[in-house]
Amino acid sequence: MDHQSLFNGRETPVALVLRLHLPIQNTALICRAFTHRSYINEHPDALEDNERLEFLGDAVLDFIVGAWLYQRYPEMLEGDLTRMRSALVQSEQLADFARKVGIGGAIRMGKGEAAAGGRDRDSLLCDTFEALIGALYLDAGLEKVSEFIDPFLKEAADRLLVSHRLDDSKSLFQEWAQGQGLGSPNYITRSASGPDHSKVFEVDVVVGGSIYGSGTGASKQAAAKAAAHDALVKLGIIPGD
Repeated sequence: MDHQSLFNGRETPVALVLRLHLPIQNTALICRAFTHRSYINEHPDALEDNERLEFLGDAVLDFIVGAWLYQRYPEMLEGDLTRMRSALVQSEQLADFARKVGIGGAIRMGKGEAAAGGRDRDSLLCDTFEALIGALYLDAGLEKVSEFIDPFLKEAADRLLVSHRLDDSKSLFQEWAQGQGLGSPNYITRSASGPDHSKVFEVDVVVGGSIYGSGTGASKQAAAKAAAHDALVKLGIIPGD
């Protein structure tokens, strides 16, 4: 199966699992993995959303990705392994994996959530991808999860290394601030504007009462990273874009 090709369209959760050749036999488990809580609100006959499976999938991914990195990069230092794992399991990256295989088209969600653009929202795609991993683990085990996720990890890890995105701005800025004896940075949300499905956050990074950088993003996490990046550029620690 080619994980690199994008799939566009609507299909049932079972059809998606069959298309991806995933060995999940439990149909109820498949449906649960793709059920957003908004669907439960509109369909009383639906018994459970995917939040528990999401929790499980998150833990499974942390282990699988950590073990994969340990084996693939035997010379990489512990700190770099940690930053690489964080980059590979962050919401934006998992949402990208979900888009590659068309998970958005199979999510069972309420009409309001769908109308608000939920099928292409990073957080919702990430959560559903994690829930699918949880279902795959329960029905087929760690080895099958590894087989499924391996092509995603190879492509993403290579891209991260080539583009130097392994260096996390927040971690680098914290190392600088603590090295200067200034303590840990605080990230303060200055504003949040726009509708719920398309908010823009503005965040300042503050150390010792002084603002060192500011950033914007579609999530508080993204805005905080942008603020840390801005601080590093202003301090001359990294070059500007």
